[in-house]
Amino acid sequence: MSAQHTDAAPVRIGFLGAGLIATYHSKSLKRSGAPVARGGVYDPHTERAVAFAAASGHTVHDSEDQVIADSDAVYICTWTNEHSRLLAKVVAAGKHVFCEKPLAFTTGEALQMAEAARAAGITHQVGLVLRRSPAYLWAKHLVDDPTAGRVMTVVFRDDQFIPIQGHYASTWRADKTLVGAGTLLEHSIHDVDMLRYLVGDVRRLSAHTANFHGHDGIEDVATSSLRFADGATGTLTSVWHDNLARPSLRRVEIFCERRHIVIEGDDWYGPVSWTDHDGATGSISGDELTTAVDPMRDGNENPDGEFVRAIVEGRGATPDLFTAVEAHRIVDAMYASAAADGAAVDV
Repeated sequence: MSAQHTDAAPVRIGFLGAGLIATYHSKSLKRSGAPVARGGVYDPHTERAVAFAAASGHTVHDSEDQVIADSDAVYICTWTNEHSRLLAKVVAAGKHVFCEKPLAFTTGEALQMAEAARAAGITHQVGLVLRRSPAYLWAKHLVDDPTAGRVMTVVFRDDQFIPIQGHYASTWRADKTLVGAGTLLEHSIHDVDMLRYLVGDVRRLSAHTANFHGHDGIEDVATSSLRFADGATGTLTSVWHDNLARPSLRRVEIFCERRHIVIEGDDWYGPVSWTDHDGATGSISGDELTTAVDPMRDGNENPDGEFVRAIVEGRGATPDLFTAVEAHRIVDAMYASAAADGAAVDV
């Protein structure tokens, strides 16, 4: 756990990387109302850094080291193969860190990153942002209600157009030296984390992947059959297609003994619908959903607000890097199974 941020000044935030995801977090920080000051930004593509700075109020710096020196906390929003190196720099400087997902290419490297952050005593958080989604918080509430009974099975489908086009405005996710792998690691690590959050730890699984686009080492389809530690089963299907009319879309069905729950539409605002054994039904979305989950969020209405408030209060943030490590373990097992033509693998 980090030392408390006792300075009366706001937490000074720097960014390494100035693309789409950095812009998302910058806007989220503004919406959160957390006490922040805009520090430096660095991106090897200077034009990105200039555009980001013009929109956010950050200052363009000439190097990573300048950003780190000028910050209380640093966001790492680069392609994946830079995460470990940059986190080591931030940790060595004793600065708090928010690192985008996935942390690394492998569980082993992700664990080293988490252990380094813990040893430094800094506040650290990972970009598994669905942990703060009202839709998933409400679904978790419905799952945990004793009226629902035990979870029996879950069907999780995630599809989006391959993110080397459209509003992503980049091509690096087609380069395995930068991204590590395809839809499973780069995108559906969110889904694996949500499966753990909603149902529990995965004990055993089998998986298959496919590559339709032909980018070396970048799978665009992944399917997995899951056995959870408590006996529930599940499936995960992750697809990168070329249908630009479908951005990132998820549909989740959870079958409990006495309740059926569906999350669809918007990842954040639902709707979330349910049907109970007695015929009772419900559906909630939008502002009504946000209001309903407010007591479950401890005042931290978004992931970036959680990060800054954790720094100010001198406590650990949620989800931290160790949360990501557990998702990485499952993803690694899926790749191992796929490499063995779907052989069952223990997690």
